[in-house]
Amino acid sequence: MKKIEAIIRPEKFEEVKEALKRAGYPGMTRTPVEGHGRQKGLKAQFRGTVYEIEFVPKLKIEIVARDEDVPHIVDAIVTSARTGEEGDGKIFILPVESAIKIRTGETGEGAI
Repeated sequence: MKKIEAIIRPEKFEEVKEALKRAGYPGMTRTPVEGHGRQKGLKAQFRGTVYEIEFVPKLKIEIVARDEDVPHIVDAIVTSARTGEEGDGKIFILPVESAIKIRTGETGEGAI
């Protein structure tokens, strides 16, 4: 099993969610996060004053999936989240040692 963590633009969430549903992967956890990568934040202007936004609002989506499903999930996220501009986000794939469904006690892939 793998855990997929995707950091995306908040405005792309609905597209990503729908793409994952169409691909057959509707389950996910969504968390609001802030950060910056190479772009080092943003410069914005409000009423003639320029100010810096050091940590840009993003969303983190987490999905635990079977190993063979990972390429399909990643493709759905990349295709629907991409704008082609700096700050589109990142995807991280991590190993998952085990999963346990609290309600039933099922373990392993049966729990996801």
